[in-house]
Amino acid sequence: MMSTITQIPEGNITKTVYSLIRDRKFGEAIRLLSGFLQTFPKDRGALSLLGFCHYQVEDFESAAPIYEQLARLFPQVDEYKTYYAQSLWKAGQYQDAEKACKTNDNPQFSHTMMKMQGLIKYEQDELAACQDILEGCVRDDPDVMITQAGLLFKEEKFDDAAKKFIDAINTVGYQADLAYNVALCNYRQKQYAIALKYISDVIDRGIKEHPELNIGGAQEGSESRSVGNSQTLKETALIEAFNLKAAIEFDMHEFDRAREALSEMPPRSEEELDPVTLHNQALMGMEADPEGGFTKLNYLLTNPPFPPETFANLLVLYCKHENYDAAGELMAANGMLVAKLPPELREFLEAVIVQQTSPEEAYRKFDLLATRRIEEVRRLAKTLQDVK
Repeated sequence: MMSTITQIPEGNITKTVYSLIRDRKFGEAIRLLSGFLQTFPKDRGALSLLGFCHYQVEDFESAAPIYEQLARLFPQVDEYKTYYAQSLWKAGQYQDAEKACKTNDNPQFSHTMMKMQGLIKYEQDELAACQDILEGCVRDDPDVMITQAGLLFKEEKFDDAAKKFIDAINTVGYQADLAYNVALCNYRQKQYAIALKYISDVIDRGIKEHPELNIGGAQEGSESRSVGNSQTLKETALIEAFNLKAAIEFDMHEFDRAREALSEMPPRSEEELDPVTLHNQALMGMEADPEGGFTKLNYLLTNPPFPPETFANLLVLYCKHENYDAAGELMAANGMLVAKLPPELREFLEAVIVQQTSPEEAYRKFDLLATRRIEEVRRLAKTLQDVK
């Protein structure tokens, strides 16, 4: 079979590659550049474009070794060292990313590398270390402001986090992902009306600016062409916005509206769905299709990463549908996940499951839970009385 590269007239290769990149056809550009590099393995332009294309399709594990090669072949170009470290960070290879950050000693990039080191600590939940690094950064830098907002969110200081995200919007201008983050902060405070306002703004802008995403075109029971997981879709934060809208409606027991929110997303095939969407579809479709819901939740558990609520929701739903054996087997097979459950939920589930084989033991567990809750209510009542 003739290779792709030889099918393009000589002299048109560069033009073809740039045209593909302009049209965001990164997959085709990757195939073309990979073929070219088989003949010219050290071509700087081709390697640089190939790394860029892999990065754009979020194949960071493929981008990293390309930028590593470029940094080795062209050590005078400090940008390649930066891109290498950034690709490692995005690929979740945090230790290697930290080492790579220290290889770029060009003062021009010192602040960029410092910010990246802070983000690496943030991703690993080393919040104190992240804060220490940020203290040495320029305070009004948008990236620093956004990372600080993320820190506040992880510390469950949701009101302060929302204000910091708004500060970032006022600095860099409107960005859909930042508006979504403000909505998420308000959701976590159960300020649903404010959250829905920001969500509506994200959705309305998406409808106006990107009609090609066919928002609302995949209503339940109808077929619509997939728009795929494009960079444009990611930048609109529409998937996140619709998922959060569905979660709010679900929490408010507006189950039909929750399902409607999911169905209004830009259409994608099931293979293209992200874990959060798949989780929410399972949760909100349990009444109509419990078997399908259980299949989706089990699929998520065996294909991490998955939303942290997945395990607890699956256990609760098994018990709700009286499939106690499945719940017991799931807990027995996932000790690490069981240990992460809130203690009261874990004890309650254990009592429900053991009730099938040992009613006396279940009664004892339920009695302990009830006694503990009564004591908490008494403490709260005393606190209120002391305040008065």
